[in-house]
Amino acid sequence: MKELIEGRSLEIAAIRSGMSENTARRYRRGATRKGRRAAREYRTRIDPFAAVWAQVVAMLEMAPGLEAKTIFERLCEREDMSFSEGQLRTLQRRIKKWRAVHGPDKEVMFAQEHRPGEYAQSDFTSMNDLGITIGGERFDHLLYHFVLPYSNWETGMVCFSETFEALISGFQRAVEQLGRVPGKHRTDNLSAATHDLKDGRRAFNERYLGAMAHYGVAADRNTPGRANENGDVEQAHHRFYRAMEQALMLRGSSDFIDRRAYDAFLGEIFDGRNRRRVPKLADELSVMKELPPMRIEDFRRERVRVSSFSVVRAASNSYSVSSRLIGEMVELRLYAESVEVWHGGERVAEMERLRGKGQASIDYRHVIWSLVRKPGAFARYKFRAAMFPTLTFRRAYDALAEQHGTRADVEYVRILHLAASTSQDAVEAALTALLDQNDLRDYVQVRESVQPARIEVPGCTLGEPDLEAYDELAASGGER
Repeated sequence: MKELIEGRSLEIAAIRSGMSENTARRYRRGATRKGRRAAREYRTRIDPFAAVWAQVVAMLEMAPGLEAKTIFERLCEREDMSFSEGQLRTLQRRIKKWRAVHGPDKEVMFAQEHRPGEYAQSDFTSMNDLGITIGGERFDHLLYHFVLPYSNWETGMVCFSETFEALISGFQRAVEQLGRVPGKHRTDNLSAATHDLKDGRRAFNERYLGAMAHYGVAADRNTPGRANENGDVEQAHHRFYRAMEQALMLRGSSDFIDRRAYDAFLGEIFDGRNRRRVPKLADELSVMKELPPMRIEDFRRERVRVSSFSVVRAASNSYSVSSRLIGEMVELRLYAESVEVWHGGERVAEMERLRGKGQASIDYRHVIWSLVRKPGAFARYKFRAAMFPTLTFRRAYDALAEQHGTRADVEYVRILHLAASTSQDAVEAALTALLDQNDLRDYVQVRESVQPARIEVPGCTLGEPDLEAYDELAASGGER
């Protein structure tokens, strides 16, 4: 209209306004965008479901959860009806409209007002879909996530299962970063913090309640099946995951040199996201309680006896220990990522904690001294797979089996004993060379390849001591 008022032709005004000439003509006649033709309130096609709509409503009233597709398939089964696949969308729109007007009431969510320092939320989330690798190896893991709903301040740490040890370790790390503790700590019904009651309900376990009592924090949890009650940390999962995706794209790779580099990467993302939350975090910290003077143990103690298999059981998994401990009572300390073995007040072993249940961590060095005396046990040894420390050793056994049959067990066990008593790397290098030459025959051949060269010790001749010098020193009273 401005162009027309300034004297341009209808054609020029339409082009400069980015519309067709016909549209410009309607505007010139006085039409405006708000004055467009009202939406029609009548049908342009015959309703294909008019004859059966009463039956459709009856089905919806009887079972409100029925999907439109299920109803459509039932209608198509009737011989007196003829519907095409394209009419499913029509039925879906009609049912959607009916539910909005006549259907059952939907559950209402109530926006909550968060108060500074009132409570924190914790949960675990899987990070596997990000495809993180450490040194080229796939790194499946979880993230323990801690959030303050008022300020949205967050932190977290890598873990591998939703254990009590991971939960307490993550919580303690979070409050130590804050330097303060919130009034409440809310989780969902984690098995790490709760257990089943006989009546089907869940309640907090004593270990978790004891940990919260140490910090003066009230334990809180959402209603089973109501994840929205822990919604702040659930949303934080989603947003942090998106931030991780974007950061990995900018980085150009999801592979990290080692675990320390990946932990540092996570820390940088948390720090960057928390910078915007500093003002509201200050409000929270001003009303939070002080940390207690000491942190609690973030591990679980178990007293077990070492079996005759030189194995201990912990959290439904098996770990080998030195055969010297067979029959002894030892204390196991189960951390989130490691297991320590203590005996007589001294730590005698430490190994990586296994994930899941029914797994075994067997070090061949713990059992090889007995196995070399009883090589016949190798064939059906329960933990036989652990007796191949690398792929090279597995290849060596297969090559020996082709030549010696069952005698290969004896030859291989002796080779493994050689690795334990000298150097695994040296034995592996010898095996690699022999396998590449297709010349691996027996244990003696490997031993000769690993045998260190004899070192010639040069002779040393000592002369007679000069006693006159000692006599002079004695006569002078020690003064010279």
